Amino acid sequence: MKSQIIQQGAEAIIYKVNNKIVKNRTKKSYRIPELDKKIRKSRTKSEAKIIEKLKKIINVPKLIITDLVNHNIHMQYIQGQKLSEHLEKLNWKEISKQIGEILTKLHNQEIIHGDLTTSNMIYVENNNSNNINSQISQATHNKAKKSLNIINDNIKSNNSKLFLIDFGLGFHSKKIEDKAVDLHLLKQALNAKHYKIADKCFKIIIKNYKPNQYKLIIERIPIIESRGRYKKKH
Repeated sequence: MKSQIIQQGAEAIIYKVNNKIVKNRTKKSYRIPELDKKIRKSRTKSEAKIIEKLKKIINVPKLIITDLVNHNIHMQYIQGQKLSEHLEKLNWKEISKQIGEILTKLHNQEIIHGDLTTSNMIYVENNNSNNINSQISQATHNKAKKSLNIINDNIKSNNSKLFLIDFGLGFHSKKIEDKAVDLHLLKQALNAKHYKIADKCFKIIIKNYKPNQYKLIIERIPIIESRGRYKKKH
């Protein structure tokens, strides 16, 4: 089984294994072993539940296996273009519209992403059904094969082309503050990575962002920004 590390973060290592993604939460030596296992199990379970909840609402990688013993998640590999690397080259106005619509659905489910950057968004040109068929043919585990067939059916019937990934910092919240922070983080990410089009992108996102309590969420963003400016001065 050929594996390739595609990302290594503070919390987890992400591998590509036979055309699927395996996210493995790593041990933390500074924690008491029993507590470390409990935390990794809890976070693995929480992320899997969020992805499972969202699969019929927005485009997210589909779960194949959740392994709470080894603290890892096996999921669909999305073959597409990571927005952090390609946004300016794509139809960024249409993509910004889709981002606003996706975040509306996300926040109406009381789910906070926690790490809203263009690194966690993948654009698929034509739903890439050929790639999904390849995953199905390579799946050796019956459960994985069944899951990938479901993935194929779902993607064929879904016209949206933008996938939201990595819910490792995701959580449930009804708070206006948490939803506004999600948007604030996205605005910061656009300014840092896509500064030439950041303002226009964010305006389009906000124009198409229409969740419950919209006004209160939008009004909270400048308050959060002002806190950041205050901290920088001191």
